[in-house]
Amino acid sequence: MNITETVKCFLEKYELENKKILAGFSGGYDSLCLLDILHKLGASITAIHLNHNWRGEESLRDEEFCRDYCQTNGIEFYTETLSKDVPHTEAAAREARYDFYKRCAEKFRADAIFTAHNLDDLAETVLYRIIKGTGVTGLQAISEKRGIVYRPLLDIPRVEIEKYCAQNNLKGIFDSSNDNVKYKRNFIRKKLMPLIAEVNPNYLRAFKNLSQNAEETMEIVDDYMAKISLETSNITEHFIKLGAPLQNYLIHDFFIKNNLEYDREKILSIVDFIKENASSKSGKTKSITTDLWIFVNSEKFEFIRKTGRGTIEVKITTEGRYDFGGYEFIIKRINENLTEFPKDSEMRAYAELEEINFTLRNRKDGDIIYPLGAHGSQKLKKYLNEKKIPNHEKDLIPLLCKGKEVLWAAGLGISEKIKVVNKPTHMIRLIKKEGQDEG
Repeated sequence: MNITETVKCFLEKYELENKKILAGFSGGYDSLCLLDILHKLGASITAIHLNHNWRGEESLRDEEFCRDYCQTNGIEFYTETLSKDVPHTEAAAREARYDFYKRCAEKFRADAIFTAHNLDDLAETVLYRIIKGTGVTGLQAISEKRGIVYRPLLDIPRVEIEKYCAQNNLKGIFDSSNDNVKYKRNFIRKKLMPLIAEVNPNYLRAFKNLSQNAEETMEIVDDYMAKISLETSNITEHFIKLGAPLQNYLIHDFFIKNNLEYDREKILSIVDFIKENASSKSGKTKSITTDLWIFVNSEKFEFIRKTGRGTIEVKITTEGRYDFGGYEFIIKRINENLTEFPKDSEMRAYAELEEINFTLRNRKDGDIIYPLGAHGSQKLKKYLNEKKIPNHEKDLIPLLCKGKEVLWAAGLGISEKIKVVNKPTHMIRLIKKEGQDEG
């Protein structure tokens, strides 16, 4: 089957013959080949080009080549230019490119985005990941479909693409950065692949087979692990009863799904941290990246984004409704006689107030509270510790305050100072902005 037939069968396989398609177009031979085939097959296409703005005049030359080619052949063309502030790294370029694809898909209401990744790209990716120490998941390398991104040339060697271009008099442009072996993928392509070819001339298919075997293996593993994940979720007690391979897999899976850099040492250190702190009541945290932490206590473990204390402060001086971050705060006068009050843990409390003059905020250093039923004041920090509130949640609790004195910690309790002695005068409440009452 030739390349044109391969692309035609690909369109039929995914029922994209009459759909709106965006084709990533760099001007190189791979993307030129794919765009030419799609055009000749009569597909509804728009060529999209991202000027990475790395190579000065050469980058402008590439953009003009792509524009001229599309104009000459009656193909719709769209381009954007990256800011010079974007780091000149492979990772940053890839992230910027896929952000560009996403914007284009929304702009043109596209059904699919085609890229010209080929069999050589797949082999290089597999080898690159092996060198970095990937697991079975990483061996899956490049998939022919992920979301609305499709790769119809993934089974075609680069030599066949170049042959097609020569036969159809297609002259692509050469990106000089492709010769720069300081980029890891270029080093693999230029230095390592020729050596591997001496060992196995059919190495491209060998890597493709390895990738497919890994994909089939992961389908089996994922089916099994879905049941394990549902059973354990993030419950510490369940997690520590699993065998080491299952523990490692669950943490590894988190890194993969969140596109985070990892190695085996990092995974093992997190597993050890969970086991070491599985009996902690108040919980412990461990830094994973600059803004990602893992929290573990005797009940659960979870990955959290570290946030600072809230800076929102809302003055409460009258009855009514107030916005507070992700919540709506309500203070309402009670006119009827109540004999039973809903539990305060439902984000609602009843109080006996003489006046309304409060501040709604998050905690600050030096805060105190007079706990309901206690004699005297207590530091808020100690109060929250006794309530077994995890450290990363303490800064998120809405507090109704008067100066440094906390009168209500939402969902936890009210102060002895505003407890109902005779009858409640006011109801105070928090409601999530999404519209669901929590009380």
